Amino acid sequence: MANLTLSDAERSRLHDLIAHAADARIVRRAYAILWSDEGEALPVIAGRLGVSRQTIYNWVARFLARADVDLTTRLADGYRSGRPKTAAGVIDPLLEAIWETDPRTLGYRSTVWTAPLLVHYLAHTHHVAVSCQSVRLALARLRIRWKRPRHTLALRPDHWRQAKGG
Repeated sequence: MANLTLSDAERSRLHDLIAHAADARIVRRAYAILWSDEGEALPVIAGRLGVSRQTIYNWVARFLARADVDLTTRLADGYRSGRPKTAAGVIDPLLEAIWETDPRTLGYRSTVWTAPLLVHYLAHTHHVAVSCQSVRLALARLRIRWKRPRHTLALRPDHWRQAKGG
């Protein structure tokens, strides 16, 4: 890793940023950069700030790589993808449109829709990859309730006790 050498102007701006920044992450990174410029060992800085040694290396490398932008941006987090978008707006209309259709008409060997079958349908027909739980939540949002068919082989008549003499 390249040696970190700050100009007097950068050092002054870092001290000013530490005094006036609202974000604690920026302040911690500014301290790490200042201490690194003063010649402190990066593992010592990591121990002082309570982060891993690799984190300090990443902060310094990011600070050096972003030399062409302002100081706050140089100390800010890198790009993160974050949590994936939900499938709520995507699969709800698809499920609502298909729900009344018999799965057998689409080539499935089932008489009723199940969550795994709907996952398969969405993946192969609409190229939407979702989990069974996402399908169940979508069906709940659409207020669709279903039960798998239960086979009752023999229904007893209401007067069955009388027939046995009891």
